[in-house]
Amino acid sequence: MMKGKELYRGKAKTVYATDDPNWVIMHYRDDVSAFDGAKLAQLEKKGETNNKINAFIMGRLEEAGIKTHFGKLLNERESLVRAMKMLPVECVVRNICAGSMSKRLGIEEGTRLPSPVFEYFYKSDALHDPMVNDDHIRVLGWASEDDIQRMRILTRRVNKILQPLFANTGIDLVDYKIEFGRAVDEPEGPLLLGDEFTPDGCRLWDTQTGEKMDKDRFRRDLGNVIEYYREVAKRLGVPL
Repeated sequence: MMKGKELYRGKAKTVYATDDPNWVIMHYRDDVSAFDGAKLAQLEKKGETNNKINAFIMGRLEEAGIKTHFGKLLNERESLVRAMKMLPVECVVRNICAGSMSKRLGIEEGTRLPSPVFEYFYKSDALHDPMVNDDHIRVLGWASEDDIQRMRILTRRVNKILQPLFANTGIDLVDYKIEFGRAVDEPEGPLLLGDEFTPDGCRLWDTQTGEKMDKDRFRRDLGNVIEYYREVAKRLGVPL
């Protein structure tokens, strides 16, 4: 499949067209950002590390019955994925209180929750991804009532698959965000998991030490960001 023109450049990935309009190439760059782009850097091997972690996670989810946009790994930094029309909503699950939940509610970071907490956020960098509820999504036309409920069900299913997967490697899946959409060639088709699942979009803590193994290392100037990303990959059994 031939790589075509650049379609979209995000904070850490570039999407390219192919000779098939139903498939695109997702290129993972070494860029890392935080605070809606206010803090930027480049970290060697970040792109290839995230590309391979995402391919592994998407594969495990597909095996468990979660439909995704992922096609196949093409090379160190690129994957073939279905062209998607995404819903402008981020779905977040929290197993341990951290980040914005801790700040909003005054709950000590690291508090283990008796059951997972599910949240929606409107995907908008300009508005700093505000938290929203079912009514916002439905009334403002971002998704149908059926889509809203389906996103909730699928996000919780992802948690039931990935939480024990990480736990078996000595890693707590603290929280994560995922996004959904539909393939452009199936506008009335099923919701598919899109975007990525990497240490950029979730919190991962070492179960024994509590060491952060995700992008909080960059946000909080803890150092050794890529070393910990690659440790995550190593524990999962992802070949680097």
